[in-house]
Amino acid sequence: MPRPKPGGKWSATVTRQSNALDLDTGVFSWKDPARIARSLKKSAEVSRRRKSDPYRSAMSMLVFFMNRAGRNLPASRKKVLNDSKRELRKLFGKEKRRSK
Repeated sequence: MPRPKPGGKWSATVTRQSNALDLDTGVFSWKDPARIARSLKKSAEVSRRRKSDPYRSAMSMLVFFMNRAGRNLPASRKKVLNDSKRELRKLFGKEKRRSK
């Protein structure tokens, strides 16, 4: 496996140049969870390079970003992005079922 370039951030490159989705600029910095979810959904549905269904591709990109940000992600951003995950589930009709 090739070694990463010194000082290079491979995760930033993946986020910018994903082979699966063409993301709107700054999508993960937006403050409206519904807007983030709609943008990811649109990007995933339009993409012809993705390897999975649109829901999984969109959710994967969102989770990838959150995981790579890790501890550096402020609580306020984490909340917005977690809310975006809920919105994305709603848009694709994949809401989690609650057991009684």
